[in-house]
Amino acid sequence: MPVEKYGPSWTSRPGGSALPGMAFPSEYPRFISRLQFIAYLESYARHHALQPAFDEPVNRIGPNSGDWGVTTARRELTSRHVVIATGYTRVPVQPTWPGLDRFRGEVLHSSRYRNGAAWKGRRVLVVGLGNSGGEIAIDLHEHGASPTIAVRSPVSVIPRELLGLPILTVAALVRPFPPRVGDLLAAPILALTNGDITKLGLRRRPYGPLEQVKRDARVPLIDVGTLALVRQGHVKIAPGVERFTETSVLFEGGDAQPFEAVVLATGYRPQLEEFLPAAGELCDAHGFPRADGQVRPGLHLCGFQLSTRGMLKEIGIEAERTAREIASALRN
Repeated sequence: MPVEKYGPSWTSRPGGSALPGMAFPSEYPRFISRLQFIAYLESYARHHALQPAFDEPVNRIGPNSGDWGVTTARRELTSRHVVIATGYTRVPVQPTWPGLDRFRGEVLHSSRYRNGAAWKGRRVLVVGLGNSGGEIAIDLHEHGASPTIAVRSPVSVIPRELLGLPILTVAALVRPFPPRVGDLLAAPILALTNGDITKLGLRRRPYGPLEQVKRDARVPLIDVGTLALVRQGHVKIAPGVERFTETSVLFEGGDAQPFEAVVLATGYRPQLEEFLPAAGELCDAHGFPRADGQVRPGLHLCGFQLSTRGMLKEIGIEAERTAREIASALRN
Protein backbone atom coordinates (compact mmCIF):
# COMPACT_ATOMS: atom_id res chain seq x y z
CA MET A 1 0.00 0.00 0.00
CA PRO A 2 1.54 3.38 -0.92
CA VAL A 3 2.49 5.40 2.16
CA GLU A 4 0.29 8.29 1.01
CA LYS A 5 -2.78 6.16 1.69
CA TYR A 6 -2.34 6.14 5.46
CA GLY A 7 -1.73 9.15 7.69
CA PRO A 8 -0.77 11.73 5.03
CA SER A 9 -1.04 14.69 7.44
CA TRP A 10 0.81 13.14 10.39
CA THR A 11 4.32 14.16 11.37
CA SER A 12 5.66 13.07 14.81
CA ARG A 13 3.30 11.79 17.48
CA PRO A 14 3.59 10.64 21.11
CA GLY A 15 4.33 6.93 21.20
CA GLY A 16 1.85 6.19 23.99
CA SER A 17 -1.25 7.13 22.01
CA ALA A 18 -2.07 3.95 20.12
CA LEU A 19 -5.49 3.01 18.76
CA PRO A 20 -7.83 0.59 20.59
CA GLY A 21 -7.06 -3.07 20.16
CA MET A 22 -3.38 -2.89 19.19
CA ALA A 23 -0.45 -1.25 20.96
CA PHE A 24 2.52 0.28 19.23
CA PRO A 25 5.42 -2.16 18.70
CA SER A 26 7.64 -2.33 21.77
CA GLU A 27 10.67 -1.18 19.78
CA TYR A 28 9.01 2.13 18.85
CA PRO A 29 10.47 5.21 20.56
CA ARG A 30 8.44 7.50 22.77
CA PHE A 31 7.92 9.90 19.85
CA ILE A 32 7.38 8.12 16.57
CA SER A 33 7.99 9.31 13.03
CA ARG A 34 5.41 9.67 10.29
CA LEU A 35 6.68 6.54 8.52
CA GLN A 36 6.51 4.55 11.77
CA PHE A 37 2.94 5.69 12.27
CA ILE A 38 2.04 4.72 8.70
CA ALA A 39 3.58 1.27 9.25
CA TYR A 40 1.51 0.95 12.43
CA LEU A 41 -1.70 1.85 10.57
CA GLU A 42 -0.95 -0.71 7.87
CA SER A 43 -0.33 -3.38 10.53
CA TYR A 44 -3.48 -2.30 12.36
CA ALA A 45 -5.58 -2.78 9.22
CA ARG A 46 -4.10 -6.24 8.62
CA HIS A 47 -4.50 -7.27 12.26
CA HIS A 48 -8.20 -6.37 12.32
CA ALA A 49 -8.86 -7.49 8.72
CA LEU A 50 -9.94 -3.96 7.75
CA GLN A 51 -10.36 -3.18 4.06
CA PRO A 52 -10.50 0.61 3.57
CA ALA A 53 -11.93 1.71 0.22
CA PHE A 54 -9.25 4.15 -0.91
CA ASP A 55 -9.72 6.63 -3.75
CA GLU A 56 -13.50 6.53 -3.33
CA PRO A 57 -14.63 9.99 -2.21
CA VAL A 58 -18.04 10.35 -0.58
CA ASN A 59 -20.26 12.84 -2.38
CA ARG A 60 -23.27 12.88 -0.08
CA ILE A 61 -24.57 11.48 3.22
CA GLY A 62 -28.25 11.99 3.94
CA PRO A 63 -31.40 10.36 5.37
CA ASN A 64 -32.88 7.58 3.28
CA SER A 65 -36.19 6.01 4.36
CA GLY A 66 -35.21 5.75 8.02
CA ASP A 67 -31.63 4.75 7.25
CA TRP A 68 -28.68 6.74 5.96
CA GLY A 69 -27.73 6.86 2.30
CA VAL A 70 -24.11 7.28 1.26
CA THR A 71 -23.33 8.26 -2.30
CA THR A 72 -19.72 7.76 -3.41
CA ALA A 73 -18.03 8.30 -6.74
CA ARG A 74 -18.64 4.61 -7.52
CA ARG A 75 -21.78 3.38 -5.75
CA GLU A 76 -24.81 3.94 -3.53
CA LEU A 77 -24.77 2.50 0.00
CA THR A 78 -27.45 2.33 2.69
CA SER A 79 -26.91 1.71 6.39
CA ARG A 80 -28.74 2.14 9.67
CA HIS A 81 -25.64 3.75 11.13
CA VAL A 82 -22.93 5.93 9.57
CA VAL A 83 -19.79 7.12 11.39
CA ILE A 84 -18.04 10.20 9.99
CA ALA A 85 -14.42 10.15 11.14
CA THR A 86 -12.78 12.39 8.55
CA GLY A 87 -11.33 14.64 11.26
CA TYR A 88 -10.80 18.38 11.44
CA THR A 89 -7.75 18.25 9.14
CA ARG A 90 -9.58 16.98 6.04
CA VAL A 91 -9.21 19.96 3.70
CA PRO A 92 -6.17 22.28 3.61
CA VAL A 93 -6.81 25.99 4.16
CA GLN A 94 -5.01 27.89 1.40
CA PRO A 95 -5.32 31.66 1.86
CA THR A 96 -4.37 34.12 -0.82
CA TRP A 97 -2.72 37.54 -0.82
CA PRO A 98 -2.38 40.33 -3.37
CA GLY A 99 0.30 39.45 -5.88
CA LEU A 100 0.51 35.76 -5.00
CA ASP A 101 -0.43 34.78 -8.54
CA ARG A 102 2.62 36.68 -9.84
CA PHE A 103 5.12 35.12 -7.42
CA ARG A 104 7.66 33.11 -9.43
CA GLY A 105 8.70 30.71 -6.68
CA GLU A 106 7.01 27.45 -5.72
CA VAL A 107 4.02 27.70 -3.37
CA LEU A 108 2.63 24.61 -1.66
CA HIS A 109 0.48 23.76 1.34
CA SER A 110 2.09 21.88 4.22
CA SER A 111 -0.12 18.88 3.36
CA ARG A 112 2.03 18.41 0.25
CA TYR A 113 5.36 18.95 1.99
CA ARG A 114 7.58 15.89 2.36
CA ASN A 115 11.09 17.24 3.02
CA GLY A 116 13.30 20.23 2.28
CA ALA A 117 15.91 18.50 0.10
CA ALA A 118 14.82 20.40 -3.02
CA TRP A 119 15.47 23.78 -1.35
CA LYS A 120 19.01 23.32 -0.10
CA GLY A 121 20.78 26.66 -0.10
CA ARG A 122 17.56 28.58 -0.85
CA ARG A 123 15.39 31.01 1.12
CA VAL A 124 12.03 29.52 2.05
CA LEU A 125 9.12 31.26 3.79
CA VAL A 126 6.89 29.19 6.06
CA VAL A 127 3.56 30.91 6.68
CA GLY A 128 2.19 30.00 10.10
CA LEU A 129 3.71 28.83 13.39
CA GLY A 130 1.52 25.91 14.32
CA ASN A 131 2.96 22.45 14.79
CA SER A 132 3.31 21.83 11.06
CA GLY A 133 5.05 25.16 10.51
CA GLY A 134 7.42 24.67 13.43
CA GLU A 135 8.48 21.19 12.34
CA ILE A 136 8.79 22.14 8.66
CA ALA A 137 11.13 24.99 9.59
CA ILE A 138 13.33 22.49 11.44
CA ASP A 139 13.34 20.12 8.48
CA LEU A 140 14.20 22.92 6.05
CA HIS A 141 17.16 23.92 8.19
CA GLU A 142 18.34 20.31 8.46
CA HIS A 143 18.26 20.07 4.66
CA GLY A 144 20.39 23.19 4.24
CA ALA A 145 17.66 25.72 3.44
CA SER A 146 17.28 29.16 5.06
CA PRO A 147 13.78 29.23 6.58
CA THR A 148 11.79 32.22 7.79
CA ILE A 149 8.46 31.81 9.59
CA ALA A 150 5.76 34.45 9.10
CA VAL A 151 3.74 34.70 12.32
CA ARG A 152 0.62 36.85 12.23
CA SER A 153 -1.00 36.03 15.58
CA PRO A 154 0.09 35.58 19.21
CA VAL A 155 1.19 32.04 20.07
CA SER A 156 1.20 29.63 22.99
CA VAL A 157 4.22 27.35 23.23
CA ILE A 158 4.68 24.17 25.24
CA PRO A 159 7.69 21.83 25.21
CA ARG A 160 7.34 18.27 23.91
CA GLU A 161 8.70 17.05 27.24
CA LEU A 162 8.72 18.64 30.67
CA LEU A 163 10.97 17.31 33.42
CA GLY A 164 11.49 14.17 31.35
CA LEU A 165 7.76 13.52 30.96
CA PRO A 166 5.73 13.83 27.73
CA ILE A 167 3.74 17.04 27.82
CA LEU A 168 0.47 15.09 27.56
CA THR A 169 1.38 13.31 30.79
CA VAL A 170 1.95 16.66 32.45
CA ALA A 171 -1.37 17.92 31.05
CA ALA A 172 -3.10 14.95 32.68
CA LEU A 173 -1.91 16.16 36.08
CA VAL A 174 -3.69 19.51 35.72
CA ARG A 175 -6.71 18.24 33.77
CA PRO A 176 -8.91 17.98 36.92
CA PHE A 177 -8.70 21.77 37.23
CA PRO A 178 -10.50 24.31 35.04
CA PRO A 179 -8.29 25.23 32.05
CA ARG A 180 -7.54 28.71 33.36
CA VAL A 181 -6.44 27.32 36.74
CA GLY A 182 -4.37 24.61 35.08
CA ASP A 183 -2.64 27.25 32.98
CA LEU A 184 -1.85 29.30 36.07
CA LEU A 185 -0.34 26.27 37.78
CA ALA A 186 1.80 25.43 34.75
CA ALA A 187 2.77 29.01 33.85
CA PRO A 188 5.94 29.33 36.00
CA ILE A 189 7.60 26.16 34.73
CA LEU A 190 6.56 26.88 31.12
CA ALA A 191 8.09 30.35 31.41
CA LEU A 192 11.29 28.80 32.75
CA THR A 193 11.36 26.22 29.94
CA ASN A 194 10.42 28.47 27.02
CA GLY A 195 12.11 31.67 28.13
CA ASP A 196 10.84 35.05 26.98
CA ILE A 197 9.46 34.37 23.49
CA THR A 198 8.85 38.08 22.92
CA LYS A 199 12.63 38.48 22.56
CA LEU A 200 12.38 36.17 19.54
CA GLY A 201 9.90 38.42 17.77
CA LEU A 202 6.84 36.43 18.87
CA ARG A 203 3.79 37.73 20.71
CA ARG A 204 2.52 35.72 23.65
CA ARG A 205 -1.15 34.69 23.62
CA PRO A 206 -2.96 36.41 26.52
CA TYR A 207 -4.17 33.07 27.89
CA GLY A 208 -2.51 29.70 28.35
CA PRO A 209 -2.44 26.54 26.23
CA LEU A 210 -5.25 24.72 28.04
CA GLU A 211 -7.54 27.72 27.66
CA GLN A 212 -6.49 27.94 24.00
CA VAL A 213 -7.66 24.37 23.34
CA LYS A 214 -10.99 25.10 25.01
CA ARG A 215 -11.59 28.61 23.66
CA ASP A 216 -10.06 28.49 20.18
CA ALA A 217 -10.13 24.74 19.40
CA ARG A 218 -6.47 25.05 18.42
CA VAL A 219 -3.48 23.04 19.57
CA PRO A 220 -0.61 25.15 20.97
CA LEU A 221 2.82 24.89 19.39
CA ILE A 222 4.52 21.79 20.81
CA ASP A 223 8.14 22.88 20.52
CA VAL A 224 10.47 20.14 19.28
CA GLY A 225 13.41 22.44 18.64
CA THR A 226 12.04 25.39 16.67
CA LEU A 227 12.68 27.98 19.39
CA ALA A 228 16.27 26.84 19.82
CA LEU A 229 16.90 27.32 16.08
CA VAL A 230 15.35 30.79 16.26
CA ARG A 231 17.63 31.71 19.17
CA GLN A 232 20.63 30.41 17.22
CA GLY A 233 19.68 32.47 14.17
CA HIS A 234 19.05 29.46 11.91
CA VAL A 235 15.32 30.18 11.66
CA LYS A 236 14.07 33.76 11.26
CA ILE A 237 10.76 35.19 12.49
CA ALA A 238 8.79 37.71 10.40
CA PRO A 239 5.39 39.41 10.86
CA GLY A 240 2.28 38.45 8.93
CA VAL A 241 2.29 38.52 5.14
CA GLU A 242 0.79 41.58 3.46
CA ARG A 243 1.43 40.91 -0.24
CA PHE A 244 3.73 39.26 -2.78
CA THR A 245 5.82 40.51 -5.66
CA GLU A 246 7.40 38.36 -8.37
CA THR A 247 10.38 37.50 -6.16
CA SER A 248 9.68 38.88 -2.70
CA VAL A 249 7.20 39.02 0.18
CA LEU A 250 6.12 42.27 1.81
CA PHE A 251 5.35 41.84 5.50
CA GLU A 252 3.14 43.85 7.83
CA GLY A 253 5.14 46.89 8.83
CA GLY A 254 6.67 47.37 5.40
CA ASP A 255 9.71 45.08 5.42
CA ALA A 256 10.25 43.12 2.17
CA GLN A 257 12.42 40.03 1.73
CA PRO A 258 13.19 37.79 -1.27
CA PHE A 259 12.17 34.12 -1.21
CA GLU A 260 12.39 31.24 -3.65
CA ALA A 261 9.61 29.09 -2.17
CA VAL A 262 6.67 29.40 0.22
CA VAL A 263 5.13 26.68 2.39
CA LEU A 264 1.62 27.46 3.66
CA ALA A 265 1.34 25.95 7.15
CA THR A 266 -2.07 27.56 7.39
CA GLY A 267 -4.10 24.71 8.80
CA TYR A 268 -7.13 22.70 7.77
CA ARG A 269 -10.92 22.61 7.98
CA PRO A 270 -13.33 19.64 8.23
CA GLN A 271 -15.62 21.03 5.47
CA LEU A 272 -18.36 18.51 6.18
CA GLU A 273 -20.72 20.70 4.18
CA GLU A 274 -19.15 19.29 1.01
CA PHE A 275 -20.94 15.98 1.53
CA LEU A 276 -23.25 16.37 4.55
CA PRO A 277 -26.27 18.66 4.00
CA ALA A 278 -26.94 18.70 7.76
CA ALA A 279 -23.48 20.17 8.47
CA GLY A 280 -24.87 23.70 8.78
CA GLU A 281 -26.95 22.62 11.77
CA LEU A 282 -24.18 20.56 13.38
CA CYS A 283 -21.17 22.87 12.97
CA ASP A 284 -20.14 26.27 14.29
CA ALA A 285 -19.48 29.35 12.18
CA HIS A 286 -15.99 28.03 11.32
CA GLY A 287 -17.29 24.68 10.11
CA PHE A 288 -16.18 22.63 13.13
CA PRO A 289 -18.70 20.18 14.65
CA ARG A 290 -20.04 21.37 17.98
CA ALA A 291 -20.02 17.84 19.41
CA ASP A 292 -18.95 14.30 18.69
CA GLY A 293 -21.01 11.17 19.28
CA GLN A 294 -24.47 10.46 17.93
CA VAL A 295 -25.62 13.80 16.53
CA ARG A 296 -28.67 12.40 14.69
CA PRO A 297 -30.30 8.98 15.09
CA GLY A 298 -27.87 6.67 13.34
CA LEU A 299 -25.37 9.43 12.45
CA HIS A 300 -22.18 9.53 14.52
CA LEU A 301 -19.18 11.90 14.51
CA CYS A 302 -15.79 10.80 15.82
CA GLY A 303 -12.49 12.62 16.14
CA PHE A 304 -13.50 16.25 15.70
CA GLN A 305 -13.01 17.53 19.27
CA LEU A 306 -9.56 18.64 20.43
CA SER A 307 -8.44 17.16 23.72
CA THR A 308 -5.54 17.65 26.10
CA ARG A 309 -5.43 13.86 26.39
CA GLY A 310 -3.93 13.66 22.92
CA MET A 311 -5.94 13.16 19.76
CA LEU A 312 -5.30 9.44 19.23
CA LYS A 313 -6.22 8.67 22.81
CA GLU A 314 -9.37 10.79 22.56
CA ILE A 315 -10.29 9.21 19.22
CA GLY A 316 -9.87 5.76 20.77
CA ILE A 317 -12.19 6.64 23.64
CA GLU A 318 -14.80 8.07 21.27
CA ALA A 319 -14.52 5.12 18.87
CA GLU A 320 -15.17 2.57 21.61
CA ARG A 321 -18.11 4.60 22.89
CA THR A 322 -19.55 4.87 19.38
CA ALA A 323 -19.14 1.13 18.83
CA ARG A 324 -21.03 0.42 22.06
CA GLU A 325 -23.83 2.81 21.07
CA ILE A 326 -24.23 1.16 17.68
CA ALA A 327 -24.08 -2.37 19.09
CA SER A 328 -26.73 -1.49 21.67
CA ALA A 329 -29.00 0.08 19.05
CA LEU A 330 -28.68 -2.93 16.75
CA ARG A 331 -29.50 -5.35 19.61
CA ASN A 332 -32.64 -3.37 20.41
